[in-house]
Amino acid sequence: MMGKFEAKVPTDRRYLDSHVWLVPQGDGFRVGFTSYAVRLLQDVYFLDWQIDPDTAVRRKQTIGEIESSKAVSTLYAPADGRVLLFNETLMNDPSLINADNYERGWLYELTTQAPLLTPEEYIQSLEAGWEQTQRLLKNQFNE
Repeated sequence: MMGKFEAKVPTDRRYLDSHVWLVPQGDGFRVGFTSYAVRLLQDVYFLDWQIDPDTAVRRKQTIGEIESSKAVSTLYAPADGRVLLFNETLMNDPSLINADNYERGWLYELTTQAPLLTPEEYIQSLEAGWEQTQRLLKNQFNE
């Protein structure tokens, strides 16, 4: 739980500490936001990619921008690899990120050799940072 909100962590995929999930898809992984990330973003209504499909990326490289009711945020590559393609459906309806983040709201496909977290390891990382998260959710991060 994240306060009174359920933070689903499906066990059929792996995770990165940047709050994205990865599930095998073809030669790489389909990538999307975890429930934790969606809760921090709140209502997403705009998404823009700043790279083209089939682009090599480095961890923390800017790859796009997302706008939600909370803020405009830069999207960064979660790991070294190659972004193969984007979920084109999101360009017309980014609200799928909120409504169905673990299925139709996936972001892109990525190849990577980065070490991935098990669901249990990801939950442990969430629990370790929960106090800081509560301040962030209450807009008290800089206090």
